[in-house]
Amino acid sequence: MRADEMVSLYFREAAATIDLDERYYEVLETSYREIDAQVPVHRDDGSLAVFRGYRVQHNGARGPYKGGIRYHPEVDINEVRALASLMTWKTALLDLPFGGAKGGVTVDPSELSERELQALTRRFTSTISHILGPLRDIPAPDMNTDAQVMAWMMDAYSSKSGYSPAIVTGKPLAFGGAPGRREATGRGVIFSLDEAMTRRGYSLAGSRVAIQGFGNVGTYAAETAVEFGATVVAISDIGGAVAREDGIDIARAMEHVATGRSVVEMDDVDVIDGDAVLTVPCDVLIPAALGEVITTANQGDIKAEWIAEGANNPTTPAADKLLYERGVHIVPDVLANGGGVTGSYFEWTQNIQQFTWDEADFNDRLSKRLREATNETMNTAQRHDISMRRAAFCIAIQRVADASKMRGYA
Repeated sequence: MRADEMVSLYFREAAATIDLDERYYEVLETSYREIDAQVPVHRDDGSLAVFRGYRVQHNGARGPYKGGIRYHPEVDINEVRALASLMTWKTALLDLPFGGAKGGVTVDPSELSERELQALTRRFTSTISHILGPLRDIPAPDMNTDAQVMAWMMDAYSSKSGYSPAIVTGKPLAFGGAPGRREATGRGVIFSLDEAMTRRGYSLAGSRVAIQGFGNVGTYAAETAVEFGATVVAISDIGGAVAREDGIDIARAMEHVATGRSVVEMDDVDVIDGDAVLTVPCDVLIPAALGEVITTANQGDIKAEWIAEGANNPTTPAADKLLYERGVHIVPDVLANGGGVTGSYFEWTQNIQQFTWDEADFNDRLSKRLREATNETMNTAQRHDISMRRAAFCIAIQRVADASKMRGYA
């Protein structure tokens, strides 16, 4: 099932649960605007490479479009369309004054020099600049993009419109970035997980955690989980996976990967098969890498009682149904990885106000937002006797539908 079909399925199930008027299905389910454009770049060897760039604006009823930009060789319009829709529901669930968007370029950034990567970013920004703006559409980092890419995007936009730090979030601190924003997605996973576990009578402290993906989300989820008293027993990255029965030293692992090395090159750990990180004995599983990694083929081998989805769409709908039926608690991506966009909202707010919060204040506000959304989701799930995923979509769809009706275009 394609990513956009998965999101559409979740939308329709939740819409039926809240008895959404079918007249509003199309305007809420489909995208407002989609851009599919050439992104030509002169390579260092004198050749001309033409990449494809996408920006999808799904729904802006509740505020400016908001969503990341990813650089990956498998980016396509269907994936971007699905992720834009997820952003609409994510911002609504977290009650942020944003709509949903997503963007990407079909490229392997590891094959580009720094000059080529900057040229690609500036050309892509110029191509879509007519639909961007601090009160119109605000990009952010995503897969294979970072604060440096956001700085280039900001500068490219500012060269035409004047200095505009609020045009992107996830920027370097020197250009209006917020202390705490880089860590926000990973921390948010743990804030929402801790709230859900506590409410159901479990404790994150003392739990054994396995994390697939040790990039930005996975590293800070691991670090925060340890701060909460959990033991991380397995981690993985693109190079493979490692496990340690009495716990991996996460601080040392973060220092190790910061040098550009894979986790499998660490000492004092056992190297395991890359996919085995999903099925190691543990209490909590955090998929924080690519989508559709938990399927009907492997869901029966998952030992964890809890899954907190740090990645987008890590669980297929069929696997999600089977896991729910056998009592596995899933904190869905639309909630669990909402710390990133919540942190982006905080950064954008500070840019608009030309004021900076300290990191402690940022984290306190982040925790409060994620915990409130988690409780509201669990209340809805309990009231309707449905999964947290469907409950999250129910809340979000109702909010967007109400805003669309009040604004008069749905």
